[in-house]
Amino acid sequence: MPLPPPDIAREPLHTRSIRVNSFARADGQWDIEAELIDVKAYDFPKRAGVVHRAGEPIHHMHLRVTIDDTFTITSAVAHYDAAPYDENCAGITPDYRALVGMNLLRNFRQTVKDRFGREAGCTHMTELSYVLPTAAVQTMANRRRQEQETNAQKRPFQLSGCHALRLDGPVVQEFYPQWYVAPKVEAKCE
Repeated sequence: MPLPPPDIAREPLHTRSIRVNSFARADGQWDIEAELIDVKAYDFPKRAGVVHRAGEPIHHMHLRVTIDDTFTITSAVAHYDAAPYDENCAGITPDYRALVGMNLLRNFRQTVKDRFGREAGCTHMTELSYVLPTAAVQTMANRRRQEQETNAQKRPFQLSGCHALRLDGPVVQEFYPQWYVAPKVEAKCE
């Protein structure tokens, strides 16, 4: 169900789209490709009399990482199709090869922030990288499900990962009963 309509008239200003696709590779690894596009809903002056037209991307960037079965990045490439300062923005793309060796499930976002914060990176490319961990988990969902079927004694990694999958909640009670923990009942003092 979409959001309810707004109560007050409004005018569109900015649209950010992020899309992520993942692929199984023939070498047993996985590619995750993320794309970010920013557009304005109005024309505005850029520089030297040039007008940036509504709907034309201000930012259009791509980031592809290759990961192994431990969620470690083995290859990374960044690319810009559009950036507000052209080659001054795009010149940072080789630096994003430094994602190689990082693990998507081990403090990834903080490690990226530490490595590419402020002048050491591109705000938008760094922000785009933040979608990679959850996309990787979704990419590996079927593989993890198969592992769970063969090793039923190992607790599924997603449990306790969000509100719905809390160990004392109804979802775990129904779908993962062997891992369900009844809620603690507070004793009343009388």
